[in-house]
Amino acid sequence: METMSSPAAEPADLLDLKFLPAWVKEPAEARKYDYVESEDARGRDRRHPRAKPATFKAGKKGLSRQEKVRRGTLRERGRRPVSRAEDQRKLAAVPPEITVRFLPYSPAFDSVVAQIKSTSVAYSLFALARLFLEKPERYQVRLIAKAESPLYRLGENGAVSLDRDFLDRDAFRFAQEDFYRIEITQSEPIKGNFSNVARCRLSGTLLGPTNYHSYQPQLRSLYEQRFSRRMSFTDYQRNIEIVSDPALLERWKEDARKVTTFTTSREESPATFQSAAEAERHFRSNYFPGLLSSVEEVTIGGVLSRHLPDRRLNRAIEEAWTHETRSPSNMIQELAAQLRQAGLNVFRHRRGMLFVSTIRTRRFVHDQAGVSPSVNAILEALAAKPGINRKELAEKLTVDHSAEETESKKLVLASDLRWLISEGHVIEFNDGSLDLPRGKNVTQASDPPIGRTRPVASLPPEQSAREMLAAFDESAEIGGS
Repeated sequence: METMSSPAAEPADLLDLKFLPAWVKEPAEARKYDYVESEDARGRDRRHPRAKPATFKAGKKGLSRQEKVRRGTLRERGRRPVSRAEDQRKLAAVPPEITVRFLPYSPAFDSVVAQIKSTSVAYSLFALARLFLEKPERYQVRLIAKAESPLYRLGENGAVSLDRDFLDRDAFRFAQEDFYRIEITQSEPIKGNFSNVARCRLSGTLLGPTNYHSYQPQLRSLYEQRFSRRMSFTDYQRNIEIVSDPALLERWKEDARKVTTFTTSREESPATFQSAAEAERHFRSNYFPGLLSSVEEVTIGGVLSRHLPDRRLNRAIEEAWTHETRSPSNMIQELAAQLRQAGLNVFRHRRGMLFVSTIRTRRFVHDQAGVSPSVNAILEALAAKPGINRKELAEKLTVDHSAEETESKKLVLASDLRWLISEGHVIEFNDGSLDLPRGKNVTQASDPPIGRTRPVASLPPEQSAREMLAAFDESAEIGGS
């Protein structure tokens, strides 16, 4: 299995998120998974906001001579004009033979485990799974291809695609930063009066006015770099349009001032190339042989998965992510297995949903005569009204008491509840709600309380008790934390 590196993960902070129990489901927010368009689609979107649209008016009056010739030729052959963008969209619509799985990113997972172990509360795996899927920095994507349709990859951590020819054709564009140090400088401002600029429809690249001295070299260079393996130079020239737009002219003048040099970064004696075409020739002669390989499985970072050059892979990952966000069953399975390996207890509760906690839950079976009234009162209150929080429990069990009795009663309740939670006889969820464990796997309490749950001498010191009391009264604010 191959792994593509991912940027450092942002710590997934449970304390800053609304983390409801699994049985409280909120409607999923509408999200879109960003993906990189093909060069054809990017060409359509690179027009300046004030630029005239590239579409033609109805009829032949507004057509250029080249377009008239092209359409006339197609008409003679009995075909309608089909743009390369349409072909790309059809290709992207074909579902790839690939399985997509989402995994928690290790640094983010370790951060979550540390936070769970620092508390005694239980967290919903449903909410945890959606937490990991919420941001690409928190998950990884595993792509598993079928034998008859393998994946192709450039280098150990390079671009991935289902189309070998696609990677072969654009290898230099995808891998140039791994082999060359790219420097961009500016030359003197462009002089001269120009009324139009040539633009490549396929890539959106501005090539400059046709009467400018660098137009032909730029045209030939772009063709050799990006399109020479697709079509002849004559066919490519039919995709060049002439645009009269002052904004595009100014943009071309700024772009034309940029001088890009490529210096090798993996050789003892670096070589520098003054153009991308020269650098690509060096790349294909020295680095490309053996760089392209097939793989059956690859794992990539969540951030990288949103910017893959292969549109079909992007579409497959997007659809899988949308489905998984709505119903994260696969991520829940991954989390359950890894959380158990981390020494945490995964258990089922309301409606059979999964939760995780540092404490192993168990029903408290006891002799009523040997248990303190306070413990019995807590258990009976939770059995009668599951899901209440600490404040509601305190109010329920201290009603009709004087102020002094209420204060003393709350201290005892806080101590008894803390013991019940630590022993797994009461579950406290991170939204502040309390409940009893499920009826299965009933066991006898290993250390039944004596008298007031524990000897009076073992009660926490006054300062700790006051702190517990304050938390007891303020716990209503914890819900939804």
